[in-house]
Amino acid sequence: METSELLKKVRKIEIKTKGLSKHIFSGEYHSAFKGRGMSFSEVRNYQYGDDVRNIDWNVTARTGDPYIKVFEEERELTVMLLVDVSQSSYFGTVNQLKKHIITEICAVLAFSAITNNDKVGVLFFTDEVEKFIPPKKGKQHILRIIRELIDLEPKGQKTNIAKTLEYFNNVVKKRSICFILSDFLAKGYENPLRIAARRHDIVGVNLFDPMEKELPNIGLIRAVDVETGKMRWIDSSSRKVRREYNEWFESHQAYFKSNFLKSGADSVQISTEESYVNALLKFFKKRSS
Repeated sequence: METSELLKKVRKIEIKTKGLSKHIFSGEYHSAFKGRGMSFSEVRNYQYGDDVRNIDWNVTARTGDPYIKVFEEERELTVMLLVDVSQSSYFGTVNQLKKHIITEICAVLAFSAITNNDKVGVLFFTDEVEKFIPPKKGKQHILRIIRELIDLEPKGQKTNIAKTLEYFNNVVKKRSICFILSDFLAKGYENPLRIAARRHDIVGVNLFDPMEKELPNIGLIRAVDVETGKMRWIDSSSRKVRREYNEWFESHQAYFKSNFLKSGADSVQISTEESYVNALLKFFKKRSS
């Protein structure tokens, strides 16, 4: 992609997602993802209604007036985005490709994180780890992440979530909030997910297209598996074919929900035909409560 075109796309995403994170998501993000604990901030005069357990007896004895300790939340967190850039992410039949929605969600989460003074890192994956950007703060770092989200050309085509989580478990030692953004059309990742969830706060963001859920009855369809390159003809007028197609999709959805639930991780499912803004807000509010 030409540099000028890339910069225009980065700017467009920055304007849209930064506005969303500033006016909508920052407060919800802050409430949904708590800091590591409470740290001492200062002492002040005791006021009616203050918790007597917070009285600073040393200062009170020295001054002769009651003082209490004031604590504040230790806010600094590390946010990791594990982003599926396999060929199946380049699919979409409604408003946008799954890849474009993933890019916007990542940008919103990243801007929300730096607004709250948190670090953000990214791990791009297919059936191999494509690129790892260590967590940092700052607007320039976020713009670099957006550039990579738009312009990264992956070497792999398939999806291997297990291998990605194993790499993540080995590289990121500090506890983090980890968003895994994928269509999760792969299995076999239950063990590394369970290990990751013991140390990190894991959130699976499952993007899917309506066409993946239900095959339309339009006769013969020439279909190409983008991850394998194989072409085949599908008779969509066959009820049996449509049923098997739906069962294949539902088996992956059930596997996703079941394993995230068992591991104690959170999950959210977003269709390409709905607003990811509403879906994320609903998820954040659920976590906050």
